[in-house]
Amino acid sequence: MAKVKLTAGRIAGFKCDESKAQAFLWCSEVPGLGVRVTPNSTAKGYIFQSKVAGKSMRVTIGNVNVWSIPEAQAEARRLQILIDNGNDPREVKADKDAAKKAAKLAKEAEAAALVLQEARESVTVGMVWAEYIAARKSKWSESHYLDHEKDMHPGGLVRSRSTELTKPGTLASLATVRLIDLTPERVEEWAEVETLKRPTRARLSLRLLKAFLFWCARHSVYKAIVKTNPAQSKAARESLGKANVKNDVLQREQLPAWFNAVKQIGNPVISAYLQCLLLTGPRREELAALRWVDVDFQWNSITIHDKVEGFRVIPLTPYVAHLLSSLPRRSEWVFSSPTAASGRLTEPRIAHNQACAIAGLDMTLHGLRRSFASLCEWTETPAGVAAQIQGHKPQGVREQNYIRRPLDLLRMWHVKIEAWILEQAGIEFVSSQSGQGLRLVSNK
Repeated sequence: MAKVKLTAGRIAGFKCDESKAQAFLWCSEVPGLGVRVTPNSTAKGYIFQSKVAGKSMRVTIGNVNVWSIPEAQAEARRLQILIDNGNDPREVKADKDAAKKAAKLAKEAEAAALVLQEARESVTVGMVWAEYIAARKSKWSESHYLDHEKDMHPGGLVRSRSTELTKPGTLASLATVRLIDLTPERVEEWAEVETLKRPTRARLSLRLLKAFLFWCARHSVYKAIVKTNPAQSKAARESLGKANVKNDVLQREQLPAWFNAVKQIGNPVISAYLQCLLLTGPRREELAALRWVDVDFQWNSITIHDKVEGFRVIPLTPYVAHLLSSLPRRSEWVFSSPTAASGRLTEPRIAHNQACAIAGLDMTLHGLRRSFASLCEWTETPAGVAAQIQGHKPQGVREQNYIRRPLDLLRMWHVKIEAWILEQAGIEFVSSQSGQGLRLVSNK
């Protein structure tokens, strides 16, 4: 290999023949130092070539426009000294890069530890709760999301229809507690206080809190704070007690009084809603969220969005169709409410409680769902039919894997159920499909 004294002019004029892949201009002053160039490359670079343990080695020093000739010569001498001392320059460079990377990672870990320490010292249950429900909102139903918002609500706001202030949510007292300070003992203290005021709601809140803490235990940041789940405290569960089995159900002889009171409710939307709730047996929010697009008056069907299968289609029975057709179409919601923020009925419980007080009955909204299931027994309706209408999961191998009931079969039984309930309530109703028009006679 011909060697020359490297100068700026020689380097600038050095080119590679197009017939070759690359060309080298070797330095006569420093062994192993050269300039490398390719045919199509305008960028030229200093390289160093030598032998390590009997094998040829070549490393790149840098671009000739960045490195001066003396700097490249000095770097070549340094690399040769490493080889003379028994070191491979490539390994030395790799070790140096690894050390830099390790130092960078250590610095990042130190910063992360500082962030975590700050979080441990400042983050509260309420702050993380807001992040939690925002992250999970898309996976929840609207009512489940609202349960989380209500439980952590600070209260103190003026109610829309009265001068009373809203009460704090069940978990509001824990909002300002640091997440790291949320211990089983703290949860037990909370349970002892809430069980005296609202044990039923507190039992739900404890379950929500438990799920929240499980989420924290899996979170990239909060898992270092929440290592156990304080809401799994046995003492807290015992303080809140067990939910009593509800037995509120309308008996056959109570139907006249209930219908008479409900039909006298001044708000026709609430009145229709409550009657449909009894005659179709859905969950209260399933019916409240009914849209007009879900009601097919031509094929007499209702599509209900539920939490089991996503949706189910049930018959639109004659009397229910009569009730729905009489409602105003003010929005997309069947049971609309101009005063509600959501535009639909949200709290029919107050009007229902007042109607039940007039009728001398003690009945919850869920009790109407329970009443539908119980009243179906009088008509000898197959249990699977009633369960399918109400949206219960199929029970048993036969129901789960073999029975597939068409809508017409459900309609045959559902119309019979509705007719029997109306008969017992003293309501004479003739469908327009019979050619006699709609006729409603007051309760007997």
